[in-house]
Amino acid sequence: MVSYKRLDPENVRFSNAALLGESALTQENKSVRDPEECERPLIPPRPACSATTGLLVLGSLLLVLCAGWLLATMFWLHNVPSDQPHKPPTPSSTNRTDAQGSKEQIPSVTVPNPQACAVIAESWRFDCYPESHAVVTREMCEARGCCFIPVSSSSTSSSSSSPSGRHGIPWCFYPEGFGSYSLVSVNDTTLGEEGRLVRDTKTYYPGDIMTLHLEIRHETNTRLRVRITDPSNSRFEVPITVPNATTKADSPTYSVELSKEPFGLIVKRLSTGTVLLNTTVAPLFFADQFLQFSSSLPSSFIYGLGEHRSTFLHDIQWTTLTMWARDVPPVEMTNLYGAHPFYLAMEEGGDAHGFFLLNSNAMDVALQPAPALTWRTIGGILDFYVFLGPDPSSVVSQYLEVIGSPAMPVYWALGYHLCRWGYDSSNATWDVVKSMRNYGIPQDVQWNDIDYMQRFMDFTYDPSRFSTLPELVKDLHFHGQRYVMILDPGISSTEPAGSYSPYDEGLKRGVFINDSDGNTLIGKVWPGLTAYPDFSSDVTHEWWYDNLKRFHEKVPFDGLWIDMNEPSNFLDGSTNGCPSSSLEDPPYTPGILGGLLRSKTLCATAQQKISVHYNVHSLYGLMEAKASASALQRIVGKRPFVISRSSFPSQGMYSGHWLGDNRSQWKDLYASIAGIMTFNLLGIPLVGADICGFGEEPQEEMCVRWTQLGAFYPFTRNHNGIDMKPQDPTAFSPLARTAMKQALLLRYSLFPILYTLFHHAHVQGHTVARPLMFEFPGDVKTYGIDRQFLWGKGLLVTPVVDPGVDYVVGYFPAGLWYDYYTGDSVPSKGEELRLQAPLDKINLHLREGVIIPTQRPNITLWVSSGQPLHLVSALSEDGSASGDLFWDDGESIDTYETNQYAYIVFDVTQNVMTSQVLRSHLEATYITVESASFYGVKAEPNRVLVNSQDAAFTYRANQQVLTVSELGLNLSQNFTISWM
Repeated sequence: MVSYKRLDPENVRFSNAALLGESALTQENKSVRDPEECERPLIPPRPACSATTGLLVLGSLLLVLCAGWLLATMFWLHNVPSDQPHKPPTPSSTNRTDAQGSKEQIPSVTVPNPQACAVIAESWRFDCYPESHAVVTREMCEARGCCFIPVSSSSTSSSSSSPSGRHGIPWCFYPEGFGSYSLVSVNDTTLGEEGRLVRDTKTYYPGDIMTLHLEIRHETNTRLRVRITDPSNSRFEVPITVPNATTKADSPTYSVELSKEPFGLIVKRLSTGTVLLNTTVAPLFFADQFLQFSSSLPSSFIYGLGEHRSTFLHDIQWTTLTMWARDVPPVEMTNLYGAHPFYLAMEEGGDAHGFFLLNSNAMDVALQPAPALTWRTIGGILDFYVFLGPDPSSVVSQYLEVIGSPAMPVYWALGYHLCRWGYDSSNATWDVVKSMRNYGIPQDVQWNDIDYMQRFMDFTYDPSRFSTLPELVKDLHFHGQRYVMILDPGISSTEPAGSYSPYDEGLKRGVFINDSDGNTLIGKVWPGLTAYPDFSSDVTHEWWYDNLKRFHEKVPFDGLWIDMNEPSNFLDGSTNGCPSSSLEDPPYTPGILGGLLRSKTLCATAQQKISVHYNVHSLYGLMEAKASASALQRIVGKRPFVISRSSFPSQGMYSGHWLGDNRSQWKDLYASIAGIMTFNLLGIPLVGADICGFGEEPQEEMCVRWTQLGAFYPFTRNHNGIDMKPQDPTAFSPLARTAMKQALLLRYSLFPILYTLFHHAHVQGHTVARPLMFEFPGDVKTYGIDRQFLWGKGLLVTPVVDPGVDYVVGYFPAGLWYDYYTGDSVPSKGEELRLQAPLDKINLHLREGVIIPTQRPNITLWVSSGQPLHLVSALSEDGSASGDLFWDDGESIDTYETNQYAYIVFDVTQNVMTSQVLRSHLEATYITVESASFYGVKAEPNRVLVNSQDAAFTYRANQQVLTVSELGLNLSQNFTISWM
């Protein structure tokens, strides 16, 4: 509910005289004195109620009432947004027009019994009047046949502190027995069941679909799919490729129960009986432009549901998360750049499951403390999956089996990237690159923002300020570095005919999005008036490739940064506005920023090849990423590198993502950890935030700490805005510069393990930056941690995220941990520990039982990836450990799929390390293993053997660390290291 608490309960309750109860009227009548009583003199010389006095009193009362009415009206008008007028309540019985323009009769509703309403617990009240900005009265609520119970401020104090002020216990909520669908028939199928759902009465939204088709597919033992569709008319479905199951799961780990009256699904985990999904808790809606269903949740621990600025663990205290791609700097409680209708939920005992609604229309996801959740979308169908896990990592892997696993990145994507808006010239850009080299600071990729373009037009570069751009790119390539440029989708439409081929050719080939009249829709972004390519069309993909190829012949760029692809528009809709339509102003509008679907984007009625923009808006970034990755692969013949701002499920197959236009503030630094963990959960592991912040002036201390944290983003880029001071590492004091350099060299030394983690993400759907709870699902203390994270299963990162401190407090799950730098053991019973953190240090710890390969770092990954390896083994209490390494040429396409790679596993058992080459490849023959360290060797060895030959070693008794150096072992050959 948006603003129930804007009106005093008494004002709402008695806003209409017809709502006054008989007892209230009787009491009010008792307060009105008989006129004759006023005329009886109690003191003869002076009547008690003269006519003059009565008139004066009556006049005064009228003045007070008028003044009160005027103030209340002004207050109400002030609080109702001008861009979304207050909608009157739906009358209880009237004619209305449905989406097709025909008249439909709404039956009279029955006001629910107050006593029956009162017994519904507050946390289980499902909102019957979710419209944004509606000030709901009893009359409005009961016109929908719903319960109306005002909630005192004391009852909502815990939930009314939401930043948006729009969430709290609903005053208007569904009663028991509210009209829904009935399951009138059900039959077995080869995959599960199918049934027919029928609704007897219409709802308060137009276009009810009274008969629905239900399909339940037991696709795998850990994946259930449910589809609810209109059997009479085809409706929009999201055009991403998903598995097509052909046989029913033989041993599912779930059960499905069907409630017939009212219809509902109950999905349980067979091993524990835990209810994962129960849609009987609230009515099902399936109208043309309003689809809604609710479910209980097994716990309050829920994650995902991107893209939003929030903590990693969502707050279920009446929180509504809106999904509709939007260009807006990250702020809380706002729909941001991407839409990801997937959540992961933890259960009692440490099990986990996932839920994915395959729908791209604008939607709200309402969380409430029951715990429960409500999905509200304004188009498409209900097509959802339940993933049984049972652990968090398995849930994500099962989700990615449906939407597609992330691509294996080109090796240099994992290096340090440097960018800013405001380099002003190619020579200024070049100077920063040279300065980084002079200080020996690692850098693999140099970027340019829109200032390289001629008047901000795609596929151009400024001939005066950026005249040396081709030479700059050649110099980068000579030094083993790469160049990435920005592209926005908006194509300038105002250049003289024949002078700007991207637009001229686009018109001829029909690649642009049209308005509802079939004419090219014109919006406005950086170049001025612009047309928008329709990336849902294959013709547009080919046009995009042609323009990229032509520009690549002038400036041989290596990767693409696709921005502004929500798509963004400086106007609302177009230069001609948008037509009056139920698509532009649907019966229900989710709580999107601006209150209108067209706010700072295109008209919802705009025409694209596969559908109207109303249905595909949030797919725009995904479709552009797919076109860009395909084009780049054709042009360079190697793995494409694309970073996109807008995203949708399956995006990881084509691009990475950065978290948008953040600010140079400590809270943004902290919030980025939740962001990278969430996007790893959503299947886009190549993710990071703008290091040091995009907007506002960076502080030196914060930039050092952010560079240390950013060195452990899967995608690490420093980027800042125009007119801001430089914030690349060379711009700071020697102390800060050295600390940043050390952090980046540390990242480069860990490249082998990072590259291997991306291999597992690509092949097995694993996360790279991993929440602690993924590895410790039985430890509830890890469920809310978003100030620390893991690389893989065993490298714990504990950054400083607060100003002015030289220590950090981190949580260590039960077990044995080792200081990465020294090998000192850190035993824990599952507790928080205070760690020293001077300005030049980020705390890293290894989990017992892991082996990680590291490498001698250099200033580019092209150089450092050829350096010798150092193996670090963190032994468990029983002296065991294991690890692995994936290695290929770093840039060829589909090396795993074509077996063009090496894969080596390492193992330590009973004082013997073995290296076993499971797959050999030429690339591995170039790499040697130079040294190995073993943390947790409890006694100094007398002898160390390498391949049965004596070898020199050192042992630090204080740390219990054994190191064997000068090994010279070829990575492509098996070897052993043993001690006794």
